[in-house]
Amino acid sequence: MHRRRRTALVLSAAIAAAAPLLTACGNDAHPGAAAVVGGQRITVGQLQSRVDEVRRAQRAAVADETQYQQAVARTGTLSRDTLHQMVLDRVLDRAARDAGVTVSRHEIQQMRTGLEQRAGGSQALETVWLQQYGVPPRRLDDNLRLQVEAQKLAAALHTDTSGPAFWKALSTASGKLDVDLNPRYGAWDVQKGGVEAKAPWLRDVSSAGAGQVA
Repeated sequence: MHRRRRTALVLSAAIAAAAPLLTACGNDAHPGAAAVVGGQRITVGQLQSRVDEVRRAQRAAVADETQYQQAVARTGTLSRDTLHQMVLDRVLDRAARDAGVTVSRHEIQQMRTGLEQRAGGSQALETVWLQQYGVPPRRLDDNLRLQVEAQKLAAALHTDTSGPAFWKALSTASGKLDVDLNPRYGAWDVQKGGVEAKAPWLRDVSSAGAGQVA
């Protein structure tokens, strides 16, 4: 695999990074909010809409009720994981913006083309992202943008996604955004949030078998 593509995808070491964790769990009441990030609410309704997207995609992807129930069982913490992912996305976006990092449509397409070749086609890739990460097909490109963004942020910081500088940037961005999570969805910290959300940009999807992708 092309070295640059491997760099964009070999991100699992970030999970073991020794960077200090920044925890943010506000005490202010935000009725109807699942989280508040940068003063903007992620409402319970918005979160439920995202969860419903995944469930509909899971329902469409399986042949019978038994398989669907198995898929639901494997994603029993979907609401929490989805919210943590939504927050993490905004934190990464803020860190990238602070570093002057932008992502082009061409870069996203390059990554998608490479992953599709390894997965065995577009539909196969969509199935893997749905099954492993809870990302419905309509949001796949958005998710791949985050992978590119994470890689470019690390490069701008002259490190990789396992380096303290990368996690410090996310921690700083999280602090600026003053993340406040509704306690029903747990507490928020940068690194744990990424792990719990099973963010694809925190996974090594280059070393797995071509048929698995991740």
